[in-house]
Amino acid sequence: MLTAEGCLERRKNLWSRIPTGVDWVLIGDARHVQYFSNFRINPVSFSADQRCLLLLQRSGAATLLADNFARRTAVNDPVVDDEIIIPWYTHKKSVTNRDHALLTALEGCRNRWSTTNGLVEAEGVTQAVAAVVAENTLPLPMSGQDQSLSSVGTLIRELRRQKLPDEIALLKRCMSAGHAGHAAAFSAAKAGATELEVYLSTQRAAELSAGCACVVYGDFRATNAEVHKAGGLPTEYALRGGDLFIADYSVIIHGYRSDFTNTIAVGDPTDDQSRQFEACRGALLAAESVLKAGIRASEVYDVASAVLLDRGYPALTHHCGHGLGMEHPEPPILVPESDDVLRDGDVITLEPGLYINGVGGMRFEHNYAVTPIGAERLSNHHIGLTEV
Repeated sequence: MLTAEGCLERRKNLWSRIPTGVDWVLIGDARHVQYFSNFRINPVSFSADQRCLLLLQRSGAATLLADNFARRTAVNDPVVDDEIIIPWYTHKKSVTNRDHALLTALEGCRNRWSTTNGLVEAEGVTQAVAAVVAENTLPLPMSGQDQSLSSVGTLIRELRRQKLPDEIALLKRCMSAGHAGHAAAFSAAKAGATELEVYLSTQRAAELSAGCACVVYGDFRATNAEVHKAGGLPTEYALRGGDLFIADYSVIIHGYRSDFTNTIAVGDPTDDQSRQFEACRGALLAAESVLKAGIRASEVYDVASAVLLDRGYPALTHHCGHGLGMEHPEPPILVPESDDVLRDGDVITLEPGLYINGVGGMRFEHNYAVTPIGAERLSNHHIGLTEV
């Protein structure tokens, strides 16, 4: 869970970038409501995908707006000063348009926004919500102010790159669950097992480690000499000796996600597969060695690709890695033409891979917290085609 201290610091960081003359901000993206308040509607519940709002005031006050069914599914208690919860379903009366409950909630706190001017996260609220507060909403960018503040949503996404300690702790919990899943995959990825069966073993181990129902998604697919690249959800394909099984997945806990990969040889790996693995591992270690705040994302990509080229393989055909947090992927993006520069507080993945016709495809991935002097590796799963 996110801590009260972390939520308050994130609000402080937001207000430090908001121009004077703005007295409130209305947040509507569910991820950003959580980012500033720790309130998240459980994605494995009756109210999954429903909306909520967060009203932040320059005075420091925070008000949560939701319907009663959404509120009851909260994963943790919100860090707010007040809650305006509208009865939507009471088990006694018919239901109305659920989104209109938020309009009622806005009216219920009119005195907090109608006498001053504010900003709306236009990307995260409905047109109906924006219309309620329109007369008190300032346009962006504001005259004479930082023109880079083109939208509230863009600003929050920029702030999200610097992970605070409570976010790092949550990401480590995701990674611990992912680690358990990877360990289980080695036992499950045997000849005759289907991709779906390996996925289910991985998912079960990850959720048992997490200690809660959560979302486990990603690539759970086999490659081989005939099909050297495959991705997506698992199928009923039964693994055969000589296959390579790619487990590239995320475990989402309270809105945050890990993302790391291993590739498992079904049976003994061939010499070609072993050489391919050593090249991928070399690229991973080389990229890891140059990570630090201030390095260009494209430079990290070039370092990883150079190892593959030196060993007689093609350059990376996809990103070398990307940022982690509440979305997949997040900045920075480690690709040849990236404009991104790594920052202190970034959490990123590195995931070099090779997909060779006649051999198969593989990639390997770890997660890192970027610092001014290097990077801390956060994931600790075994990298290798075979179990230790």
